Amino acid sequence: MPPTLRDWFPILRWSRGYGRQQLAGDLTASTVVTLLLIPQSLAYAVLAGMPPVTGLYASIVPMVVYALMCSSTVLGPGPSALRSIMSLAAVGAVVGTGSADFVAASAVLAVMVGLALLVMGGLRMGFMASFLSQPVLSGFITASGLLIAMSQLKHVLGTPVAGDGLPSFLHSVAQHLDQIHGLTLAVGVSALALLWATRRWLRPALGGLGVPEVVADLVAKASPLLVLLLSIVLTTALDWPAQGLAVVGDIPQGLPSLVLAPLLGVPASTVQALVVPALLVAVMTFIEQISIAQGMAARRGERVDVNAEMRAMGGANLAAGLTGAFAVGASFARTAVVAESGGRTPASGLITAALLALTALFLTPWLHNLPMAVLAATILISLGTLIDFRSFAPNWRYARADFAAQALTFAVTLLVDLVTGLTVGVIASLTLHIWRSSRPHIAVVGNVPGTEHYRNVLRHEVVTHPHVLGLRVDESLFFANARYLEDRVSAELATHPAVRHVVLQCTAVNDIDASALESLRRIHQRLQDAGVQLHLSEVKGPVMDRLRRSDFLDRLSGRVFLTHHQAVHELAPQTPDPAAQI
Repeated sequence: MPPTLRDWFPILRWSRGYGRQQLAGDLTASTVVTLLLIPQSLAYAVLAGMPPVTGLYASIVPMVVYALMCSSTVLGPGPSALRSIMSLAAVGAVVGTGSADFVAASAVLAVMVGLALLVMGGLRMGFMASFLSQPVLSGFITASGLLIAMSQLKHVLGTPVAGDGLPSFLHSVAQHLDQIHGLTLAVGVSALALLWATRRWLRPALGGLGVPEVVADLVAKASPLLVLLLSIVLTTALDWPAQGLAVVGDIPQGLPSLVLAPLLGVPASTVQALVVPALLVAVMTFIEQISIAQGMAARRGERVDVNAEMRAMGGANLAAGLTGAFAVGASFARTAVVAESGGRTPASGLITAALLALTALFLTPWLHNLPMAVLAATILISLGTLIDFRSFAPNWRYARADFAAQALTFAVTLLVDLVTGLTVGVIASLTLHIWRSSRPHIAVVGNVPGTEHYRNVLRHEVVTHPHVLGLRVDESLFFANARYLEDRVSAELATHPAVRHVVLQCTAVNDIDASALESLRRIHQRLQDAGVQLHLSEVKGPVMDRLRRSDFLDRLSGRVFLTHHQAVHELAPQTPDPAAQI
């Protein structure tokens, strides 16, 4: 059925039962997440190459739109490290960073990501989340985390180090080592150390001092904002900007507004160059979003609508672009904070948007002396959730092909660029799937004595019959593996010349496409020419329905058996019947 108005706007459902109990939890959660989101939004805007205020813009209207359209009770959109670095890489490859054209192109990219997600969600294309395997996803995210760290090092060192990949970055660092700014380095390292220490020890330390657990938890979660405020106070009091410390500078006051004119002024060639990156960002955004939403829903005993989430994030990105911001996505850290702080419904996102709007209206002048090094430290401290080298060794031991795809994606992302790395990752995932499917596991099976079970002759002590060859196909049959089945049947027939009956056990066959049907016809003809009958066993209902729509069953020399044991028992009558032995 096509989506209804309530499918597109679930708020029409959950708002009916909204009351004081939900409001209390949502108010607490939105207050805590606002304290976390203010420094994050400013930092991730800088990471995306955008003015800091656009980080606030990316957290206001997009959050409202998402709350109206989402099915998750705690997930919310906003700036994130991965989305910001992908936006910077995609737009920076087309337009020079730091210009008005770059800002407009970043907003256009967000609009394109939003439209892609809206279309895919409207067409119920939630299966797109399967386009990237977990090892490939891990390789890409880990490399992205390293690239994010590389991009922020210039703010911590106070030197103009840059580079599109690891080799050029290392070369740039070597060239600028003698230009490191001591004060900037001290501020950046101190902020990084303070953020790490508060994250690790502040909560238990406050608990040890007798501070109530709720208060200690709130202070610990607000620690990034406290570090930010401390840095502003010290920078202003000690006049560090006069000593060369880079600060954020003037941040415009006011709410975000529609920016249609700049968007319409982006050249068609730029839009065309952003099409593929926009699709990749959309797929990546959805995969990450669904992973977080489903994981959190499982913990809370709730259910999320995959397609509704895709549409909601599409609407959020569309809103971000139309208000002059950049592409947004989900954040596990923010989602966890909302859940742990008592968030009950998407209304917490609406309240958070209101609090951030007040910040944009009244508090931005106070952020003038915020050091860039502190924003960089805020980003660097968050990379622990992205960089995951621990998965490489287990993947090497468990599945070498998955490890190869993971390592390839990691290397291309790190050495070339993000868009190429993600493209290679998608291709590697699909190639790996097709390669595995093209070589399905096909086992010669025999009877486990005393039972009606049939198992692989290479793994179990089983009984076989010289005139009956049982082959279990452990994969659906389609164009990529149909030829492999033909070759395997021919090879087994050559190995067992006494065989007069071949029985294909179809327990694991969920589908047979037109190409595979033609292969079955060829197998049948070759067997018939050799005086051998072809039979099928344990064919699933939907597969049987499709076979009945063809003439294959009418021409089949053998029979279709309900069970494999029935086939062997009737085709080789002297085979002992376990039921008779009991």
